[in-house]
Amino acid sequence: MTTTPATRQPCPPGTCDCDRDTLAEQANADPRILLLTLHEEKRLLARLEAISTLEELERMQLRMYEQLGIRLAIDTGFGEVRSVRGIGIRLLPQPGLCRKTRKSIPAAIRRSLKEHPEITFALLNSQDLLRDA
Repeated sequence: MTTTPATRQPCPPGTCDCDRDTLAEQANADPRILLLTLHEEKRLLARLEAISTLEELERMQLRMYEQLGIRLAIDTGFGEVRSVRGIGIRLLPQPGLCRKTRKSIPAAIRRSLKEHPEITFALLNSQDLLRDA
């Protein structure tokens, strides 16, 4: 007996710009994002908030891409980075990714960076921004 995995419920019409309908129409669209149900999203956000090292963050980025097709870009701003707000955290555009999810994932990562400043320092050091310090 085979069971189909649960998929995310569609957003109410007119409230989201996730382009869920285009997933079926596009040949190169990635339907894995539909596996992110509300329950799984809450688990993902809790896991992102619990990150305590840069290696964990990089591993979560890789797992999010492998399992859901979510591409996460984390980089520093063009000027000085004085706080966590100076670090750019964004999800690359993807059909089927809900508007609320696009906001909640970076927010969860920012909360983790605020809780563990050593991740921020390691991220800055990995991009060679602390070489003169």
